[in-house]
Amino acid sequence: MPPKFKRHLNDDEVTGSVKSERRNLLEEDSDEEEDFFLRGPSGPRFGPRNDKIRHVQNQVDEVIDVMQENITKVIERGERLDDLQDKSESLSDNATAFSNRAKQLRRQMWWRGCKMKAIIALVAIVLLLVIIIPIVLKYHT
Repeated sequence: MPPKFKRHLNDDEVTGSVKSERRNLLEEDSDEEEDFFLRGPSGPRFGPRNDKIRHVQNQVDEVIDVMQENITKVIERGERLDDLQDKSESLSDNATAFSNRAKQLRRQMWWRGCKMKAIIALVAIVLLLVIIIPIVLKYHT
């Protein structure tokens, strides 16, 4: 900043200007609303209300605490529901895989049973032929 614009002020001048500015702002012709915002609430006029305000503020704080707990519980519940849904989907996939494997095994066992029945029938026919052919040949000759 150029030297011609610099001004050296002492503390009394700065403090005095702040005091005079405040005095100008708080003159007698200011209305109550401006006084409230500049000076703050006055004691006796707001005394009984302060207890009510504190009481209401305490209730609001309690409600905020309860709501924060509820939000935390809802989030935890949502996480548990997500876990449960994942487990349910996994169980459903496993059940489908088990069902498919059971159908495949049932078919294999059915074919195995058919093969065994066919082998037993073939063996029975061969035995009957072994028994019957010599008897027929014996009576036929």
